[in-house]
Amino acid sequence: MARVRYGARSDAEAAAARERSAKLPDIWSTGVVALWETDPDVVAAVLPPPLRPTGRPLVRATVSRVELSGYPLGAGSVAVAAAHGDLPGWYPLVMPMTHERALTGGREVFGEPKKLGEVTVERDGPVVRAALARHGIAFLEVRGAVSGPLPLPDPVEKTDFYFKFLPGVDGTGFDADPVLVHCVRRERVRRLERVTGDVVLRESGYDPVADLPVRRLLEITLGEKTTAQRGTVAGRVRASALLPYVHQRYDDPLHLLDGPPEGSA
Repeated sequence: MARVRYGARSDAEAAAARERSAKLPDIWSTGVVALWETDPDVVAAVLPPPLRPTGRPLVRATVSRVELSGYPLGAGSVAVAAAHGDLPGWYPLVMPMTHERALTGGREVFGEPKKLGEVTVERDGPVVRAALARHGIAFLEVRGAVSGPLPLPDPVEKTDFYFKFLPGVDGTGFDADPVLVHCVRRERVRRLERVTGDVVLRESGYDPVADLPVRRLLEITLGEKTTAQRGTVAGRVRASALLPYVHQRYDDPLHLLDGPPEGSA
């Protein structure tokens, strides 16, 4: 009988797959990172317990092109500064990806809020443009010009917080109590440049990052980096505490009933 690819894999095949994935080469990405201060009450409003705000209401937007063999990947993230106990980190609200393959591992293993979208990183001489778009709306755009090199930082570890859960099969609640995941990324940078420019947030009913206004732009950088990550379960989370925030994960049609933030154009 010919090999049936939907059939069970042998122990040897499973072990070979694990060995290959453990020996992946460094994967480098080129990306724009923008960091700004927003309103403290906004950051507090989007953090599910037990996460809490840190001392500064920071937002970090990352827009990257990842050099994968055979097909480049666009990857983005908009996250707010958060803490779990004494551990500082970041809580991503949306993570657009350009390929389905990049979604499944992050969502199913770590609980990352990944969604299919359009990710653009362009450079023409000193001019840089980076954007995240979904449903035909570029809800975040970073525009500027490279204004000089920056010293390379030492390798650093950064923590992202995710909630991993499965919605209940009856349409309410969860199948089991969600878990809070600490995803630790060790980051190495081989090129870093300063960008002078601005961040534009556009109204989107599905990706309402316009609710995180830029009150003070701290920095924009363009760089090349590689990361290695590992995840651990920090603990169980009460379903009742997380349920009010579950709409963050999905394209909730009720977002369309929300008006744009006050003062937006």
